[in-house]
Amino acid sequence: MKLSTAAALLALSLAPFTSGQASAEDVDRSAGSDFDHTPLTFDQDLAQAVDASSESTIAQASGSSKTSGAAAAEASGPSQEALAKAAQNPIASMISIPIQWNATPNTQWAPNAIDPDADHDKVLNVVNVQPVFPFKLSDDWTVVTRTIVPFLGVPWADPKIGVTEAGDPYLKRWDQEQRVGIGDINPSAFFVPTMEGDFTFGFGPTVGIPVSDGPLGSGKWTAGPAVVGVYTKGPWVVGGLVNNMWSFAGDEDRADVNKMLFQPFINYNLPKGWYVSFSPIITADWENEDNGWTVPVGAGVGRVFKVGKQPINMSLHGYYNVVKPEIGGEELLGDWTIRTQIQFLIPAG
Repeated sequence: MKLSTAAALLALSLAPFTSGQASAEDVDRSAGSDFDHTPLTFDQDLAQAVDASSESTIAQASGSSKTSGAAAAEASGPSQEALAKAAQNPIASMISIPIQWNATPNTQWAPNAIDPDADHDKVLNVVNVQPVFPFKLSDDWTVVTRTIVPFLGVPWADPKIGVTEAGDPYLKRWDQEQRVGIGDINPSAFFVPTMEGDFTFGFGPTVGIPVSDGPLGSGKWTAGPAVVGVYTKGPWVVGGLVNNMWSFAGDEDRADVNKMLFQPFINYNLPKGWYVSFSPIITADWENEDNGWTVPVGAGVGRVFKVGKQPINMSLHGYYNVVKPEIGGEELLGDWTIRTQIQFLIPAG
């Protein structure tokens, strides 16, 4: 979006009140409905992303963990190493409930062309609850479903409008706040063929369901294809997930959606359930006329352990955003994103 377009956003928010007949109450009520929030909604990429160390299954890993001393091992469940590898496979056949928190401090709510007082002093929070359920269709096929429900805390502001003695409205200031709610819900289904060997893959549809208005959602129904491939060998779990979503229905006043997400992942497993992981969330907004790319670089560490009989996967990641999207010619996203996660694993049997 060009700077002139960014400035136009402010004009758009005040357009109904330039006749000189509006009251302050009218201005406050109408500004929220006429303002196009879409260019400032930059949280959806994190909300639809899968943590490659979180979406999980156990069928493949548990099959390799059965040895000649099997009875006792099966009674106590899969080993930490088997659980860790399964937790790093987005398309394995294990029920899991990951809860993932992405925090990006030093985020700015809007370009200075809209709010001259806006600064990089806010935190963008995205908490994804993303249950995974596998369903065996036949001996040859399994479908793995994942539904991401994002709970968002988005830097935002409401315009405060004054009225001159002549009855003309003017912008007094922006009152900055944290807008909290649910973002676009993102269900996906991956069809996974039964394969022998170290490589597996899955493919299927992914959908975006608009739930909230304003900065919390896109206002559009979206859909597109998703593909994932996973290679497991020794201590390594390596692969990648990619999707692209286009809008096909929704609020006609909101901008069209055309976004790509690519998430490579490299996991190296250590003894006692520990692992190190590289799984950045790389996104591209093809509708952004400036720069729509987000390219983070970083890594994390995690461990699978048990509390009683309940297997749990916990991890902590840090990523530096080397390339950030521009809105109105400005980079609003903070430099660092911290990702923490707890994931409850439910092995079959």
